[in-house]
Amino acid sequence: MTPLLILFSFVIYTTLIFLISRLTVRKKSGNEAYFRGNRNSPWYVVAYGMIGASLSGVTFMSVPGLVKSEQFSYMVLVFGYLAGYLVIAKILLPLYYRLNLTSIYTYLEQRFGFASYKTGSFYFIISRLIGSSFRMFLVVIVLQRFVFDGWGIPMGVTVALFMVLILLYSFQGGIKTIVWTDTLQTTFMITAVVVSIILIATQLNMSIPALVSEAGERGFTRLFVFDHNDPRFFLKQFFAGMFITIVMTGLDQDMMQKNLSCRNLRDAQKNVLSFGAILIPINLLFLFLGAVLWIYAGEVGFDLSADQTSDELFPTIALQYLGVVAGLCFFFGLISAAYSSADGTLTALTTVTVIDFLGLERKPGVTEERIKRTRYIVHIAFAVIMMLMIIGYGAINDEALISKLFTIAGYTYGPLLGLYFFGLYTRWQVKDRFVPIVALLSPVVSYLLSINSEWLFNGYRFGFEILIVNGLLTFLGLLMLRNGKKSDA
Repeated sequence: MTPLLILFSFVIYTTLIFLISRLTVRKKSGNEAYFRGNRNSPWYVVAYGMIGASLSGVTFMSVPGLVKSEQFSYMVLVFGYLAGYLVIAKILLPLYYRLNLTSIYTYLEQRFGFASYKTGSFYFIISRLIGSSFRMFLVVIVLQRFVFDGWGIPMGVTVALFMVLILLYSFQGGIKTIVWTDTLQTTFMITAVVVSIILIATQLNMSIPALVSEAGERGFTRLFVFDHNDPRFFLKQFFAGMFITIVMTGLDQDMMQKNLSCRNLRDAQKNVLSFGAILIPINLLFLFLGAVLWIYAGEVGFDLSADQTSDELFPTIALQYLGVVAGLCFFFGLISAAYSSADGTLTALTTVTVIDFLGLERKPGVTEERIKRTRYIVHIAFAVIMMLMIIGYGAINDEALISKLFTIAGYTYGPLLGLYFFGLYTRWQVKDRFVPIVALLSPVVSYLLSINSEWLFNGYRFGFEILIVNGLLTFLGLLMLRNGKKSDA
């Protein structure tokens, strides 16, 4: 692929994004459209678009590369996702629609009080800033190494370019724009995977069924790990997947803001359940791509060098081995992953800040124009913060440390899990002013348990299920803070 072709492709894709943005904000582009999409988003469009938003660059590059070491065990986590979406559809969505929420953390104020409300909002902001900036970093670093380094463009300029473009198409239309741009991003990400599989099958002169058979013979399709000390033990994976979905979708403003833009509760439930079901074949497709990539790598004699990670398997083969068509498809998919990692996050962070922290919608005498000006400022401020964080990850240049930063974001969802479960399944009121202390201590204790688990629990190693432990510790802390009063909520 020539630099000119890559530049032309980038311009075409970005133009499509801006065209969608223009169409969505042409009418009714005020605060109601930004925060709630005028509650008029078709549920099937939201469901399809959420695929790309949930996959992001991590799935796009990391999942295929991990197949060699972890086989298809990731699918057990995905099966747990579906159970989590059932909980969201039957428990959380009815709650949000009944209370007519814009920010889902408003529930915490109604249930517990001001301090709990701010605590939930704060943890969302921290989680999203760390997680989304890291996801975008994964994508940008590949584009930098394979494209922009060849042009002599510094990484800081690359990151700034992406953030400015994302800012321009999302800051006015908000969730109304994101719902539709997500559909384009989903389409390109899936197309990149399908085209890559077909081209590899053609080059290897093998049919798709033959590739499936070959993947099975090489042991790539192994689903279940039965060693209970292994972080990938199938029961751990299933229940971790279930609770990851509950917190990272059901208790996440970014994902739920799209659901709350549907016309009514029934449409939102159809969206969530359809989306959950679609994720199973989509993730299976990504895992199959990983198996195909490793088969192809073995056949052509390609091996990752000492300074490369498994994340670079897909980009290296797509851009250097499979020709122009595959390279273009991968490039479009990668840009889609970069955009999808940041656009919805900026909108959700702005919503939480304006609604929860500044409380402008509830202040008497605040005009629509003032709210609009404030959200513009907040949206731009978060774009700058994310840009600086991504550049900072690149400056660290320590993959192990960066991975730890991403893991920290996972710990911050535990307090949200404990708060919501205590609110939904007990009627106790708590001493609200002490809730931030519990929410701070629970992740710290969870982390200490995780790093010392083999010594404390006879060789047991925590995986994703540390999230459940984190939530349980928060729940127990809230139980200790109960004040004897019962809630009517």
